[in-house]
Amino acid sequence: MKTIEEINEKIKKGKAVVVTAEEMVDIVKAKGETKAAKEIDVVTTGTFAPMCSSSIYLNFGHSSPRIKIGGGTCFLNGVSAYTGLAAVDVYLGATALPPTDPGNLFYPGEFSYGGGHVIEELVNGKHVLLEATSYGTDCYPRKQIKTYITLKDINEAVLFNPRNCYQNYNVAVNSSERMLYTYMGILKPNLGNANFCSAGVLSPLLRDPNYQTIGIGTKIFLCGAYGYVVWHGTQHNPCVERTPEGVPKRPAGTLAVIGNLKEMSGEFIRGASFVGYGATLLVGIGIPIPVLDEKIAFLCGLPAEKIFAPVVDYSASYPERKPDILGEVSYAELFSGRIKLGSRTIPTGALSSFFMARRIAEILRIWIADKRFELTNPVANIPGKESGIRLKNLEIKEKR
Repeated sequence: MKTIEEINEKIKKGKAVVVTAEEMVDIVKAKGETKAAKEIDVVTTGTFAPMCSSSIYLNFGHSSPRIKIGGGTCFLNGVSAYTGLAAVDVYLGATALPPTDPGNLFYPGEFSYGGGHVIEELVNGKHVLLEATSYGTDCYPRKQIKTYITLKDINEAVLFNPRNCYQNYNVAVNSSERMLYTYMGILKPNLGNANFCSAGVLSPLLRDPNYQTIGIGTKIFLCGAYGYVVWHGTQHNPCVERTPEGVPKRPAGTLAVIGNLKEMSGEFIRGASFVGYGATLLVGIGIPIPVLDEKIAFLCGLPAEKIFAPVVDYSASYPERKPDILGEVSYAELFSGRIKLGSRTIPTGALSSFFMARRIAEILRIWIADKRFELTNPVANIPGKESGIRLKNLEIKEKR
């Protein structure tokens, strides 16, 4: 048994043994979890993928004369931002779109420019057009403003993501006769392809499936800067079917994270667009897992062959809520480039970047080894499978 305090002391002295989750697989295979737990102090993870439930909140500072954008309208490069906060505070979601954007009308073949792209341009130091209107008050008389801003010009810019780091997710296929345009990418008819979105053995919550070390207050790598876990994410769903080792076989836990946008790198935060669906944001996250005992070492060393995801038919499950799970496949199969479903062999495509996930895990490993990143004890636990939390779906009811 080790403690985070003991591991931090080793980090301060430059004596901590830190490996990536990918390396940990080979270590546990060669030495077993008992010896691995003694030798390894920290395992680093990483993921870089579209995470639609991402956003920023901004404080522009006051103009002269002052304007009350709150309750008015605000557009950043033509993309709608939410103004129901205060005078010069606004909130911009990654999937926000201009009112006339083709993606908003779901025209296949058109790419969208949305909130995720605005966030990327701000991080990269580009000028963004701010256009706002107000109804005017005695204390805030100005009714219109139009100006260019950069990240350096404004007071606060905070990345706040209500749902990131999904713990496992669907493998999307389409058994219908027509092409489907989805948030999982383009799905070809008649099971023509299978898209998935996970870093597999590097995915943070697949390496700490019971949230033993990851909790509220956990310090993380967030888009090239320091960030923190602030809550369990929306749609957190820990009570799902699991493997004998305890790893979820369905979409399960999620994290809400926060960090300073001004410190982030454009390498790890990028706007993106799905044809016929809309805009999103690619987010890079890395989470260190302290190897406190043999159980954690064992879970961090599970190979891709023992981590499974459900194959879901999006022609049945979407748009209607009719879960149609066609089978389960391992991440070893998914990353091989093809899966077998009955007698069919289906090519796979990853929406997440394993290259970038590997890079993030390696950067975090270097930060810890170089004494630039210490671990944190969670101030509260994330609800686990014993919490009884299950994902609820909206039921449409007639008013009585």
